[in-house]
Amino acid sequence: MNPNHTSKENILVVDDTPDNLRLLSALLSEQGYTVRKALNGQMALTACKTLLPDLILLDVMMPGMDGYQVCQKLKADDKTRGVPVIFISALNDALDKVKAFDVGGVDYITKPFQLAEVLSRIGNQIKVRSLQIKLQEKNILLEQTLSELKSAQVQLIQNEKMVAMGQLVAGIAHEINNPINFIYGNLTYASQYIEDLVNLIEVYQE
Repeated sequence: MNPNHTSKENILVVDDTPDNLRLLSALLSEQGYTVRKALNGQMALTACKTLLPDLILLDVMMPGMDGYQVCQKLKADDKTRGVPVIFISALNDALDKVKAFDVGGVDYITKPFQLAEVLSRIGNQIKVRSLQIKLQEKNILLEQTLSELKSAQVQLIQNEKMVAMGQLVAGIAHEINNPINFIYGNLTYASQYIEDLVNLIEVYQE
């Protein structure tokens, strides 16, 4: 096992040739990867639904459903769309490689493959996928933080409105209290004045 590789990424190997499956499975397992195998496209799709792989090694030439069709179905499903697909094929024509990228593949390895090349390409794509997942998680966290900030801002505005309303009410109450206090403070004098006025009227009437 590679001492620098300690994680247990889940790799799905899809190939209709059992010998190829056994070879790739053994090589990848020795490097510390968890490997699952599928002999055809339908088995591969079922395996993805059972447990989402971190990466798929997909043979192009398979009976029934070829690798291109499998990849198209994977990319059409929201659950499996983000899983990187590396095509492995004996076809070395440029058009085959272009088609592999057109249907959503991230890389293309030509048979007979070299172990070092396969491991390097797998490692690179797993790193890219890991960074994408971390970026998505950070984006979700940023969206949550932004939503919380917006909620806090709305609450702050409401609080400021309530404070302003309280100050307005206090100001109006103060303006009302001033004349009331003035009247209340002069009630004694007004009462005495009215009493004197009544007495004066009575004297005048006599």
